[in-house]
Amino acid sequence: MSVAGILLAAGQSRRFGTEDKLLADLRGRPLVAHAADALRGAGCDRLIAVTGSGALAAVLEGFEIVAPEGAAQAHSLRAGILRAAGATRALVVLGDMPFVTSGHLRRVLAACRGDAPAASSFGAGPMPPACFPAAQFKTVAGLQGDQGARGVLRGLSEEALVAASEGELRDIDTEEDLFSAEG
Repeated sequence: MSVAGILLAAGQSRRFGTEDKLLADLRGRPLVAHAADALRGAGCDRLIAVTGSGALAAVLEGFEIVAPEGAAQAHSLRAGILRAAGATRALVVLGDMPFVTSGHLRRVLAACRGDAPAASSFGAGPMPPACFPAAQFKTVAGLQGDQGARGVLRGLSEEALVAASEGELRDIDTEEDLFSAEG
């Protein structure tokens, strides 16, 4: 099995203010560095970061950098999945989830089957991080808009949903989120 780890780091940070939230300091490091480290520890054969920012690319050592063709979440997914061609699995992680652990990512990867994806869960259905088998790369690459892979993940079996601990799937969208995460 060949696993491509995909870090989605091309968001607009619209709710965060004027700076790029992924470069904002969280506990002495850029916010994106936390999710990147978790992905590094997940056992992936290749690491891919989707970003159009040179400043972000500079802090993502060891990642292949690919830029999306547009600003929608589907554009980022498409760019990452297309770069992952040849892999048997693609483990997708959001750059603004600093508390996700390598252990959780390994469990999501283990729950992914040859024809069915796996996703994280914390009480309200499937959510990222998620893992897609190569059989679904074409479907994921064809997605449109800002819903991401929600439709592909809807209806997953209980075995394909990997429970996360409280706070592990927390994402940072606003400056207030970042401030409360420091605590």
